Amino acid sequence: MKEVSEAAIADTLMALAHRRGHDKSFCPSEVARELFDEAHWRDHMDDVRRVAAELARQGRLEMLARGARLSPDVAHRGPIRLRLC
Repeated sequence: MKEVSEAAIADTLMALAHRRGHDKSFCPSEVARELFDEAHWRDHMDDVRRVAAELARQGRLEMLARGARLSPDVAHRGPIRLRLC
């Protein structure tokens, strides 16, 4: 299993967000699947969500659940979506 830095996760999150544009959201699992192999991507979802929360604190991404904006300072379980701010 390869090691992936938080910077690489952040870069991949932002690249996907820019490809989608401001009007479309994406699931953090798309980033985990891109960076990690099929057998291990789920093991890294907490890492991807943690980096996404930091990007949300910086005002670069929005975290959403059922269309409502989430606070990056609260741990969220269940499905979330991400999009450009």
